Amino acid sequence: MKNVTIDNYLDPHYIHRSNWLRAAVLGANDGIISISSLAIGVAAASSTREPIVLATVAGLVAGALSMAAGEYVSVSSQTDTEKADIEREKQELEEMPETELNILAQIYENRGLKKETAKQVSLEMTEYDALGTHIRDELGINEISQANPIQAAVASGASFIVGGVLPLLVVLFSPIKGMEYLLYGFTTIFLIILGATSAKTGGSSVIKAILRITIWGTIAMGLSALVGYLFGVNV
Repeated sequence: MKNVTIDNYLDPHYIHRSNWLRAAVLGANDGIISISSLAIGVAAASSTREPIVLATVAGLVAGALSMAAGEYVSVSSQTDTEKADIEREKQELEEMPETELNILAQIYENRGLKKETAKQVSLEMTEYDALGTHIRDELGINEISQANPIQAAVASGASFIVGGVLPLLVVLFSPIKGMEYLLYGFTTIFLIILGATSAKTGGSSVIKAILRITIWGTIAMGLSALVGYLFGVNV
């Protein structure tokens, strides 16, 4: 049995995967659904393969870049907010250390420590690392939850490509006649696989993940494809 230490105690847990897993599932789900919907919409209005392939490839490239850029901007905004709060906390520790010490003691007391114990813990933690303690226990920012824009952008963009390639393969190798029905069927299978994979990676319920991602994914794809049928284009 592996000896558990402070350096490896999180290894069997799943929480450290949450940031990149969220971005990856979002990207793959969006890639599968949006590219399938695009292909279905174009296939419904086309009798040849070339425009379907062209639209699907263009959507795949544009979607991956948009997903990565959007994720980077979004997570960067979160990072900026975290940095602003950290700078504010530095200033507060310099200007009103006693107030900050009392706040820390109240936090520990609310978590279940006795008043005297909470006060002592606050003093010792402040002496050891005042800013780090307040960042973690007052602001709730730690190494696991801290935003990482590059990681999120890469995970989201790459997973969008992986997800979007799957319906592209259906477009390339399935017959023109009835292609939209094959796309819908295969997309449902792809979503089931994605749900099971994400659940296994994150240690959650496989059935629950499959139902969630398949039901909402097929609804979104069906509505998007309906627009394509009605207007002859896909949005």
